[in-house]
Formats: sequence, C-alpha cells, structure tokens
Amino acid sequence: MNSLLVKANLKFNNISIPGSKSESNRLLILKNLYENISIINISDCDDTRSLNNALQGNKNSINIGHAGTAMRFLTALFSIKASRTIELTGSLRMKQRPIKILVDSLRSIGADIDYLENDGYPPLSINPSIIRGREIHIDSSVSSQYISSLLLIAPKINGGLKINLTGKETSIPYIKMTVNLLEQIGVEVVSKKNYIHVKELNSISSKEIIVESDWSSASYFYSIVALAPIGYKISLNGFKKDSIQGDSRVKTIYESFGVKTTFLNNKIVLEKVSVDQHSILLDLSPNPDLAQTICVTCLGLKISCKLTGLHTLKIKETDRIEALQNELSKFGVLVEATTDSIMFNYVTDFCSGVKIRTYDDHRMAMAFACLGVKTDIEILNSEVVSKSYPSFWSDLSKIGISSK
Repeated sequence: MNSLLVKANLKFNNISIPGSKSESNRLLILKNLYENISIINISDCDDTRSLNNALQGNKNSINIGHAGTAMRFLTALFSIKASRTIELTGSLRMKQRPIKILVDSLRSIGADIDYLENDGYPPLSINPSIIRGREIHIDSSVSSQYISSLLLIAPKINGGLKINLTGKETSIPYIKMTVNLLEQIGVEVVSKKNYIHVKELNSISSKEIIVESDWSSASYFYSIVALAPIGYKISLNGFKKDSIQGDSRVKTIYESFGVKTTFLNNKIVLEKVSVDQHSILLDLSPNPDLAQTICVTCLGLKISCKLTGLHTLKIKETDRIEALQNELSKFGVLVEATTDSIMFNYVTDFCSGVKIRTYDDHRMAMAFACLGVKTDIEILNSEVVSKSYPSFWSDLSKIGISSK
C-alpha cells in the first residue's frame, strides 16, 4: 500500500496516541514472570502483538518477524523459563541484526543457546538450562536492549544479577525505564555509574500499571506543529510530566523549533509560537529513534542539521543513516553521513510529489509523512506504520493531512 499525501489544510483536533511500545513490551515480560501484574493501555502495535502472541502460545518454533525487541527479550526470557527446546527466528532483516553480546552474557550465567545459521545472529535454539546469578560484564555501546533483556529476568535468577556496563553507553533512558518498571513492582535495584545490581524477588503483591502514551509517536505531531504556521495547536492524550520514557526529551528539543508544550491534566497541548531557528546541532545518543523526525523537520523548515550519536541506527529495521541519506537527497539536499552522524545544509526550495521509500521501517514512513504540512508527498509501503502506530494514518486525517 502507498499513501499519497496532499498538502494539508491543518485543523485542530485532540489525538489519542497508543500506549508506549517500550513500556508495554517490558511489562509483558514482567507479567509473564509475575502473573499478578495488570497492564492498562497496552500498545496495539505489531511489535507488542508479536511478543504477546509468542508468550501466549506453546510452540516449539516462534517467528517474531521484524520485532527486534521481542527477539532480544524472548531470548533472555526463554533462557530461564524454557522447559523444552525453542527455536526463535524472524525476518530476513532480523537475521542480519546482531545478538551475540546478549547470547554471550546469557551463556556466562548458564544459558544453553545455539546459533542455527550464522554465529552471532538469529535464528537461535534455546535449550532448558539452570541459570545462576553472578557478576557479569556487558558491552553497553551497541544496544540498550541487551541490558534491558538481562534486567527484566534478573529478579527471577537465583541470587539476582550484578551487571557491569563497559564501553560508551547508548540509549541510557531505555535502561532507566526498565529499572523504573522493576522498582514499580517491588524489585530492589541498586544503580551506580556503569553498575546495576538487581536483587532476587520470587513473588510480588498484585500491581496495576497504566502505560503512558508513546512519546516517540508523539514526536511526529511535534514535527507537524513545527512545520505549521504560528498559532497552530493540537492536543495529545495520555502523557505525564514526569514520564519514564527517554523520548519525552522531544518536548525540550522542539522548543528550538518554536513548539511550546503545555501539560493539562492527562494531556499535552502543542502550539507553534515562533520561527527563529536557523540550525540544529544535537547529540542523540540517548534518543536515536528521534533522528528521522528531526531530520525531516529541519528539511521542512529549510534549516541546517547535524545529529551525532547515531551509531545504533545501522542495526535497526534498516540502516537508518543510509536510508535517510537516500531519501533526503531526493529533495536536493547534500547529505554527509558517517557511521554515527548525519549532517546537511538547508535547501531554498524542494520538490513536490517526491516518492519516499520506507525500507520496511515504520519511522521512515511516519517521519517523512510530516512533510504533508508543506507539500504533496507519496509514502511507499505505508502500511509499515503498524509496527508501532497502527492508527497513524487515520490520526493524521483528523488534523487535515489526508491520504489517497
């Protein structure tokens, strides 16, 4: 499916963004370990459904498609819970996404895991084993999900788990989110710089947790408001001022684009208040998932952009740095990219009706769709948004960005 977006006639509306995918996925693992957890406002996206289906079933072979979080979290979970051998596989791209760091860490505490095709990559065969707590060291520079996978199972390990983080830490807010959710259900966690000790906890009292709406999904509406005329505003439901999601940083970043955020009870109001920014320079190592949105905002506002700390983008649903370079260049932008950065100068004008490839990447589709505020644009394979935000296109139509 392709979506041709016609230049918008924007209107105000109140949007209910789905629950956070990151919170939902972590809570599903914890609920599997502690059955008396109740989850309210769980995400309805493909990734979360894939994880939930894998947890509900009793299959010996599980294919999680493109769901990278599910691959990592289930590898850890099945290592401590499997009563039979389980084969865990995914899409072709999933088989290209490294998992060696996590597997090595799990093996060091007793997990029995085999690679079925290429060493260091899925698919995996996870065999029943006895896991015992100890102190481990893990490279934290590649993916925070390796650390979160270990943290989530740590309280069910005999003796708990002590984790020493080595290398340059990346996406730290996601590790903090995992620790916060553990503490919410009663797990004792000792955190210091480059060190986390999760203590054993066999059972918990009943706990209800409400999942906050997804800040990374909100980022697309921040981009839309940034590209809109002064005075335009929209409201988004289900957000907290004291969010545990690292991507809530978007509200601070977009102040530089002239977007004001106002908290009203359980929602936020976004308003375009100024247009005085000429360039953006940001280190996104804590929040790499915001990179595509920010690049497109800069393109639409015709300002220069330099983003660093993007090394994890090369192992996402696609190589996002390369994908951004390819698609931005269609607008006449000269993009300079390295393994962890992207930079381009503003353009005085850009083409209308550009066709955007999405590379099986939901964030490519949603980020470039925001340009519908400024011009006609066609998003190819637009159905990929279901990975994280199934109602994205219908929500865009509510504010005047319609597709054909």
